[in-house]
Amino acid sequence: MRASPYQGPVPPQQPVNGQVAYGGSADAAGLPWGNPPVQPQPQVPTGPVGQAASAAASAVPALSPAGARPAVDTKVARELKRQVAAELHQQLSRLSQASGSEADRATRRQRGRALIEEAVARWSDAYAQTHGIPPTREQDRVLAEAVYDLLFRAGRLQPYLDDPEIENILINGCDDVWVSRVHQPLRQVPPVADSDEELVELLQDLARQHGGSERSLSTASPMLALRLEGGMRLQAMTEVTPRPYVAIRRHRVASATLSDLVQLGTVDTTLAAFLASAIRARKNVMITGTQGVGKTSLLRAMAAEIPPDERVGTLESEFELWLHTLGHLRQVVPMEAREGNGERVDGRLAGELTIGELIPAALRMTLSRIIVGEVRSAEVVPMLRVMTNGEGGSMCTLHARGPHMVVDRIAELCLEYGAHMTDTLAYRLTANAVDFIVHVTMVDETAVGGRRHRFVSHVLEVAGLGESGRPALNTVFGPRPEIGEVRAVPLTPPHCLDDLRRAGFDAGLLGSPYGTWGAPLALRIGGTR
Repeated sequence: MRASPYQGPVPPQQPVNGQVAYGGSADAAGLPWGNPPVQPQPQVPTGPVGQAASAAASAVPALSPAGARPAVDTKVARELKRQVAAELHQQLSRLSQASGSEADRATRRQRGRALIEEAVARWSDAYAQTHGIPPTREQDRVLAEAVYDLLFRAGRLQPYLDDPEIENILINGCDDVWVSRVHQPLRQVPPVADSDEELVELLQDLARQHGGSERSLSTASPMLALRLEGGMRLQAMTEVTPRPYVAIRRHRVASATLSDLVQLGTVDTTLAAFLASAIRARKNVMITGTQGVGKTSLLRAMAAEIPPDERVGTLESEFELWLHTLGHLRQVVPMEAREGNGERVDGRLAGELTIGELIPAALRMTLSRIIVGEVRSAEVVPMLRVMTNGEGGSMCTLHARGPHMVVDRIAELCLEYGAHMTDTLAYRLTANAVDFIVHVTMVDETAVGGRRHRFVSHVLEVAGLGESGRPALNTVFGPRPEIGEVRAVPLTPPHCLDDLRRAGFDAGLLGSPYGTWGAPLALRIGGTR
């Protein structure tokens, strides 16, 4: 093989702030959710305590092999959860009547924790009476954790949500559950519920905990979108599907900067400097790519280049950017779309507020930039108008399979805006609004023993309208397949280079045809190794 024209060290692939680690963890099969063998048990007393003990009688919690955590009988945990939920509701109702206000989340969880300990203690006493041997302290503790997870967290889903190595959780009914870990293909894991009805109940509990009153899952509202603790995104469907279907995605790089993305191999130092200067020069940027390639992480990293005193508005269907909590920007106005309540008025859900409807209100908030987490539909038109009429520096993400499909993808979404919209007008809006299209790509080689590579593959400059009436595109950064490089490296200087230089960009960086990569990306299939 001929010598590579690349010079310099290979950027390390390593964790960033402890948030990203390559490789994978053990299977979730060892998690404490298996049901022990059913054993016949003697009768137990009736009443609330007896009901829980009776439910426990069919499955004795016992230590798993090799001293692992005790397995939890899910029927016992669900029964105790229902008892605690009823008692907690009564206590909080009395508390609200006495104080005149609703209890906050911390109070609910504190009182719930105490009630769970009491319920587990009662169950443990009943179990000891009927079996002659009391459960161990570890068995009681694990059972209490399971009840707490069912009442306040995500039940049997929680161990998967707590595993930082898991990127995606896919549920096709209660007993058909799959997870993907970092640089590993999908693997099936144990069920998260004993029935589809129990799974729907779990999702309804999550909707009440995280979605407020406007988000629900029912026959009237068969689709549910939620943000979970830790910034994870959940999408669920039922009634319109044969079984409940759920997809949960984790943003594993929660607060990365462009420097962090250099360490992760998403961009090199040349492209990082270019993107940072584009933000400082107030260029409008659209980040594109398919699902799960890292668009939101790149958008968050680029937003870290915004001067901290600027007033920025974020618009999202579910909060995922979290710019208002990361601390870099001192003035962030976060806005989240609101779902309707299931009653249709004039062809739409009552109470619904879309991102497109939030944009006009956002413009009256004296914002210097507007960032839309994801453009999915007709809101692309007000977004393009913001980019055209504002001070510049706005950003958004858009789903597109390839960089040169983006212009037509924008036109497709524009046509959803109304009958008066045409391709010609959509192209003109795009040409006047967007300065750069940054396309993110993922090459997944986990099926052949490799890893997932996420990187920027193209940066296109939108240079006004071309002769055909379509936006003219200038490929500033792109791959060099002739040397096996699939990542973005300098190709053509942008027309707005002087603007970037005024923002501190060193134009000399564009002189290296290989950027600052140490070598072409090592792929198992294609490229160079």
